[in-house]
Amino acid sequence: MSNKTAKCARLLIPRRAYLWIFAALVAFVLPSTAPGQSVLQLREWKVDGLDRTALVYVPPQAKAKDTPVVFAFHGHGGSATNSAKMFRIHEVWPEAIAVYMQGLKTPGRLTDPEGKRPGWQHAVGDQADRDLKFFDAVWTTLQKDYRVDKKRVYATGHSNGGAFTIVVWAARGDLFAAVAPSAEVPAKTFPLLKPKPVMHISGRKDPLVKFEWQEEAVKRIRELNQCGEGEPWAENCTLYPSKIGAPVIAFFHPGGHSVPSDAPALIVKFFKEHPLK
Repeated sequence: MSNKTAKCARLLIPRRAYLWIFAALVAFVLPSTAPGQSVLQLREWKVDGLDRTALVYVPPQAKAKDTPVVFAFHGHGGSATNSAKMFRIHEVWPEAIAVYMQGLKTPGRLTDPEGKRPGWQHAVGDQADRDLKFFDAVWTTLQKDYRVDKKRVYATGHSNGGAFTIVVWAARGDLFAAVAPSAEVPAKTFPLLKPKPVMHISGRKDPLVKFEWQEEAVKRIRELNQCGEGEPWAENCTLYPSKIGAPVIAFFHPGGHSVPSDAPALIVKFFKEHPLK
């Protein structure tokens, strides 16, 4: 290498490094304004002396017009960030407020009995309704800060988050237009449930929440909602119409204890079809 070439190389390398750093800073500081890509806001609450947080996506029109709201709950050991990546409500339905709440350390029913990882209360009354009180605080804030559409409020969640979806259905059922629990069964919460449009997401190879448990849960929910015979609705989805306006969709996917990649769009499609009557 000539002295001239070496000198050019020494000059180019810092310049290239500078350009890469500058590009990274621009990408970090200036978030995309494309629909559904806006930065999630970290919001904080104090509930019974505990610090609680959630990631919240708010569409631009939320202060000016009635806006749907979707709550999404992570599984045991997960986080609000995991939930946002898993359900992607803010991307699939950018016209809706999306709320990804963060759980606290909670003993698990199938794993983590010592409660070293975050999760949610498993039933109404558990842990002094710690998480229901958090939900109530978030809902109060949303009503105060934005024009929420009270006919289009929804909840979804996976695993322990699916259990908490069922808990809010049981305890705050009049609030919700429809719910979509994943990889969970009602268990002792079932007697408190009232008919409601439901999409139940179940993995046929789920090693934790056995598919036969979830299949039986869907059967019981169909009976509760007075559903008739099933008909195709989407891939892996069977719609059971209800004579009382509370249809059930059994979303039985071929995977395990997970939310399939096509679930967010199907959840949103289902929610849009079912405003509160």
